Amino acid sequence: MGSPQFSYGGQAVLEGVMIRGRNQATVAVRQPTGVIAFKHFPLDIQRRDRWEHLPLLRGVVMLWDMLNLGTRALNFSMVAATGEQEEMTKGSSIGMFIVALAFAIGLFFIVPMLLASLMGYFGASLFLRELIEGVVRLGLIVAYVVSIRRITEVQRLFGFHGAEHKVVNAYEAGAPLNVETVRTFTLIHPRCGTSFLVVVVLISFVIFLFFGWLPFWMRLLSRVIFVPVIAAVAYEVLRLSAAHYHRPWIRTLLVPSLFFQRLTTCEPDDSMIMTAIAALQAVLTADGVVDQNFRSSDEAVLAVSNVM
Repeated sequence: MGSPQFSYGGQAVLEGVMIRGRNQATVAVRQPTGVIAFKHFPLDIQRRDRWEHLPLLRGVVMLWDMLNLGTRALNFSMVAATGEQEEMTKGSSIGMFIVALAFAIGLFFIVPMLLASLMGYFGASLFLRELIEGVVRLGLIVAYVVSIRRITEVQRLFGFHGAEHKVVNAYEAGAPLNVETVRTFTLIHPRCGTSFLVVVVLISFVIFLFFGWLPFWMRLLSRVIFVPVIAAVAYEVLRLSAAHYHRPWIRTLLVPSLFFQRLTTCEPDDSMIMTAIAALQAVLTADGVVDQNFRSSDEAVLAVSNVM
């Protein structure tokens, strides 16, 4: 089979996986009974195609869509995995998203800038101050991930993250989508959002370095208003590196970001892999993908599945 024309990907959710295709995104969640519950989100292809050929702007639109879709996917997974009767309201979801975004900007952008500014008062040069800010930012991200990794529920989340990577890697290699085959594939994928975080840290260092001469309050404001710009540039860098991942020198440059993925992925068990296969199968079906390899997946996945 030739290389796929569309880049499938997704994210881990509570007790499940969300895979995004061309026509729809599907969330597959394993319920306490062992049944896999599905929810399908139709995607606006025309809207995506309008932005696809506009560098930087497409990154902002894509990231906003992914955050919006990811919030809804997590919302559904909490209902399906816990047996709750009702999903969160749209207002509650938006509120939760705003709080989470404010927390992330405050912890990973404002706090490093404040700590680095203290070093400036003690005589650190502009370059050293910005370098310290970047190191602190990366250190906080690593410390945050390492600390939450100890939580049992997060370990399972990271297991589903690993399952998502493995099944996408298997699909892109044209391998049969069954548990035994998918398990042999790596936990690492060049388009992972974890790698995106590392790229954000590097891009933010470069961008903020150009504005290091500004007064304190303007530098503080820049840590908020430049977040979309940094994210858009990081998206383009990650997109470009994934497209040229076959080149040895690109893989060498990506070693730090790929290594960081080891912190946010765990080896999945069979049920996690089956759930990820079920999610991918649903979007492949919606996209009209027909291939013998994709038909050879575990019948057990379909046998225990229902649609919500």
